[in-house]
Amino acid sequence: MPPRCGSAPILTGDRDKLAEISLQRLKPATWPVSPAELPTGAVLVGGAVRDALLDRLTDTPDLDLVVPGNALESTRQLAQKHRGACVVLDEARDMARLVLGGWTIDLARQEGATLEDDLSRRDYRLNAIALSFDGTPRLIDPTGGLEDLSSGRIVAVREANLQEDPLRLIRGLRLTAELGMTMNSQTLMMLRRNRSLLPKAAPERIQAELMRLTAAPDADRAIQTLLDLKLLKPWTTNMADQSPAATVRRADLLTDSERRQALPLARLTQLLPDEGLKELRFSRRQLQRCERLRHWIERSSSDQGDPCLEQFSEQERLQLHKDLEKDLPALIVTWPKELQQSWLKRWRDPQDPLFHPRSPLDGDTLQKALSISPGPSLGALIQHLCLERAYGRVSTREQALNAARSWLSYRAVQADPNGSCD
Repeated sequence: MPPRCGSAPILTGDRDKLAEISLQRLKPATWPVSPAELPTGAVLVGGAVRDALLDRLTDTPDLDLVVPGNALESTRQLAQKHRGACVVLDEARDMARLVLGGWTIDLARQEGATLEDDLSRRDYRLNAIALSFDGTPRLIDPTGGLEDLSSGRIVAVREANLQEDPLRLIRGLRLTAELGMTMNSQTLMMLRRNRSLLPKAAPERIQAELMRLTAAPDADRAIQTLLDLKLLKPWTTNMADQSPAATVRRADLLTDSERRQALPLARLTQLLPDEGLKELRFSRRQLQRCERLRHWIERSSSDQGDPCLEQFSEQERLQLHKDLEKDLPALIVTWPKELQQSWLKRWRDPQDPLFHPRSPLDGDTLQKALSISPGPSLGALIQHLCLERAYGRVSTREQALNAARSWLSYRAVQADPNGSCD
């Protein structure tokens, strides 16, 4: 869900006033669990505090809470009381998640003797800000996260923290893509030095970060940094066996909804080969979408890199539109802008018979009208009629039936060229 619209970030001024405004923006009265029901001493940390300061909260922000102890037991009690679900995140470290009415609330036992100790173990300084809401709201910022937010930079708390959980390497670039910020040079060097540790992170967690990164507003800049640092090298070793996907060009002609659908797919195909997607446990549907897009990018490219569409036969053009009917803009954004407009115009017309191919007659109608049985022949006939409709050679039901009869007669002659007519 995109952040809700707000007034402006609050990054300077009196800390107590900043804390008060942040809590107002978090709207605790709308939380599925009231603050009074949370364990005594609970404080809000991480992304929700950061996004409150930046005024980019969603209507149901993920709430991360640090509690003095018994986080798992407290989560179980809240889940039972409110009929939610308790998910154990890390039993040894006493971390659990409450899932309730579209919200997720994570509770974790404080690490270290003090809250400041806990915050000093986090990934990036802008994520190491806490908000106390038991009594007068108070911001706790021992590492300088507020200064980073104000200057638009992402700085690691310390290198050892990135090494402790290597997923944090890629999370930092995801944050640059989502927040439009810049990672400082020392932190970039930390990422480069420790990139060999990333395979220690669970594939599903890396996948989730990449999905968010490729969908973020400033994704292209973050992806370039990702490629420069070679963070995904363990999953791109087979890229040389495939032609790399074409670079995503400007998508000015796409609507916002079209960009949200097309750009993550095009970027993901650019980032990882098919084998890498499999190793990172992407879904079968996501794999199929990337494989099809990659095939048609390669198939449509000329030696100069620009699309060469006149080389396609009618059958190939039809197959392209069948494979990429919903994802065609992801192919189009890899083309020069001057070639995008005409294709987008036709794709946006749901009645265009080539860009949204359909057979003029379904299988049941053909079986009844022509007394043919289900099977490969029927499938081939439907494909033929789809082609005829796509290129405007049939439009009415009667034209389609006549075309079907002609096709069946031709097939019969082909099957028995020496047959005789009665």
